[in-house]
Amino acid sequence: MDAASTIRQSMETVATLRARAAAQPELGAAVASIKRLQAARFRHSYPDLMASKDFGPASRFFLEELYSDADFSERDAQFARIAGTLSTVFPASVVETAVALSQLHTLTEQLDHLMATHCVQHAITPAGLDAASYVAAWQVVGKRVERQQQLADVLSLGRELAVLTHKPGLALLLKLMRRPAASAGMGSLQRFLERGFTIFAALSRSKGKVDEFLSTVERRESAWLEGMFDNPADKEAEALSQLLS
Repeated sequence: MDAASTIRQSMETVATLRARAAAQPELGAAVASIKRLQAARFRHSYPDLMASKDFGPASRFFLEELYSDADFSERDAQFARIAGTLSTVFPASVVETAVALSQLHTLTEQLDHLMATHCVQHAITPAGLDAASYVAAWQVVGKRVERQQQLADVLSLGRELAVLTHKPGLALLLKLMRRPAASAGMGSLQRFLERGFTIFAALSRSKGKVDEFLSTVERRESAWLEGMFDNPADKEAEALSQLLS
């Protein structure tokens, strides 16, 4: 499947999930509540990186762009609308990064909606979504392979952004693309790419820093996944509750 088709298919899946949530307010509220808790979990898992001069910007980029509870509907709509013209505006390496982002976003939405559906079915309200009910929903939904793929996609996207920083002239090209991208309705995508490029370019100036950052994320997130799947629910719920307190 080519890049345009992959992006369109991904965004159609996300749009379908959003429409379902909009038609079922309880489901929509559950999705939003799950996303808020997950963003808080990520933020509390990396206080050292968040406070780091070297790793703070990259950590906040991951939190705000990949683990966030923000509304990405504008960026998604832009993806779907301009999927066919991406390759005529951006170089192939940037298009590949856009494809990776769309696929990661789709998988994340699918997993979040499965957990939200469980919450609705068991009458768990947003106000009642605590560490125990979150862990219970996670373990009932399962999807270990998909969760591992989600993490692999996050790390891959970080590596792709780092690779982009070594493309000659790309920094200038992204700056020159600001106005044309805005005119073409690609402003949100442009901002994501330029922000990611700028942050990882700065991190790449210090040898080994990108690998150190991504390795830290991989190690902590892998440990989190293993605990959520392999440990008793009450143990993980207590650990999550303490983390968020």
